[in-house]
Amino acid sequence: MIAVLVIDMQNAFFEEPVLQRRQEEVVAACNSLTSAAREAGAKVLLVGTEHERDKSTWSLNMLDDDQGFIFRGSDQARFVPGLVTADIPQMVKTRDSAFMGTDLGMRLRNWEVETVILAGVSAHNCIAQTAADAFAHNLRVIYAAEAIATENPEAAEAVLRVLTREYRQRVLPLDEIKALFGSGPAGAGA
Repeated sequence: MIAVLVIDMQNAFFEEPVLQRRQEEVVAACNSLTSAAREAGAKVLLVGTEHERDKSTWSLNMLDDDQGFIFRGSDQARFVPGLVTADIPQMVKTRDSAFMGTDLGMRLRNWEVETVILAGVSAHNCIAQTAADAFAHNLRVIYAAEAIATENPEAAEAVLRVLTREYRQRVLPLDEIKALFGSGPAGAGA
């Protein structure tokens, strides 16, 4: 079984000018990916980051700087306009990895997932940390090339080079990913 994880497609992250310029194309790519996945019977999960104002969920750098970010219920925490969210399960995280302190591992086991396809932002942070933890959970990882963005292309290229080489993870265009969905029940042959 394949699951698509769409990570941090929230207003806060697209305040960054580099990401803002790519917002429409990344939203369109994410929507195309999730639509194809759902049509094929694959699982889709929207993952967002949210923090509490009382500092209880803040990361070390937030605590060091005494500067919070993306507070629960704020406009920053909302998914970006145009992203299809209706009838798609959602999960909240407070760290870069979608596995850290969440029930993601349990959800994926319950869905009998063997391969996760990652989309969203940012390739060098939350996508990469989730991918590394997926490997630790014996899950195969595919990065949806057109559906991933970063504000730091050099860092993204470096980290993805390591993850693809060392962990045998793949970066594939949407057309190839959509073909995987057609290779059996929800992409069982991936």
